[in-house]
Order: sequence, then structure tokens, then C-alpha cells
Amino acid sequence: MSFSIVDRPALILIDMQKGFNNVAYWGGERNNLDAEANAGELLALWRAKQLPIFHVQHCSTTPTSLLHESNEGNQFMDIVQPIVGEPIIKKQVNSAFICTDLKERLDKELITKLVIVGLTTDHCVSTTTRMAGNFGFDTYLVADATATFNKTGLDGQHFSAELIHETALASLNGEFATVVTTDYVKQHF
Repeated sequence: MSFSIVDRPALILIDMQKGFNNVAYWGGERNNLDAEANAGELLALWRAKQLPIFHVQHCSTTPTSLLHESNEGNQFMDIVQPIVGEPIIKKQVNSAFICTDLKERLDKELITKLVIVGLTTDHCVSTTTRMAGNFGFDTYLVADATATFNKTGLDGQHFSAELIHETALASLNGEFATVVTTDYVKQHF
């Protein structure tokens, strides 16, 4: 597996928004504190190689959500801030493909290879990755450029953020995507 400028792989940055900085709001524990920095490295690489980039922005329909467009948390994190000319795909559900024109844009640009980073591993990253695989895209999910939060099970059992992250990646790898690291992507370009 290698990446080539000829392949024109698209970098898909999912929900890298300020609202996710409020760890208490999302469960109180988060894994992979380097996810944004790693995503930022890949974003810089994509920009340097002039490859396609798509920023996905979750726009919650719930006014009290940190990700509602009226709240500051809806804004992109500074480290992955879009620049002029980079498309922003606004979504209201977990998948970046539902009720958006992302697939049409990728198809129009003849893009067949995707590299996905973002938040959160078990929600929007997972759902988008699953759909990308089902659509037939050659999909790579960057494990250390994604992160999530802890969860509480039906019986009150605590599941750590790292466990949720690792099991989400394990469910996707080899079935919907190839799970890789930031270093892997940089070394195989």
C-alpha cells in the first residue's frame, strides 16, 4: 500500500471542531491527545502536495449542542482551520455522505482513494468510514489522527476512551478500511 500524487488521494477531516475541546461535556475522558497535531501534519502534507482536501463540519440541529452553528464550538480548531479554496462539507448526522454532496464531489474529481482523520472514532469517523468502504473507495483511516471519549454502558459499566477507540478501529480495519498511522502515511507517499 502506497500513496501517490497520481492517485490524488483526498484527505477527509471529520468534525475537527472546538466543541470537542470540552472533554467534560463528552464524557470526562478522552484518548489520543495528539490527534489534532497528527491531523495537522497530514493537512500540511496535503497542502504542500496540492492534493484534494475536504473539511467536514458537524452542524447539530440541537440549539444547546456545542456543535450547533450558533455556538463557538461549531468552529474548526485552529490547527486544522480551512483555508480559501478548501471545501467545507456541512452535515447534521454521523455520516459525511448523508444529505451532503461529498460523494458527488469525489466522483466529479475522479477520486478513488480517501485518507480519513477526525473526531470521534466511534461516531462520525466510523460511520463515514463504513460508508466510504461500502461506496467502494480505497479507504485509509489514520488511527493516531482520530480520538474519542469514554462511554457508559447500559448497565452503568464504564468503558475507557482508549477501549472505545481501539474497538472501533478493530471493527473497521480490513472490512471497511485499512487502519494506518500518521507516520505510515508520510513514509508511503
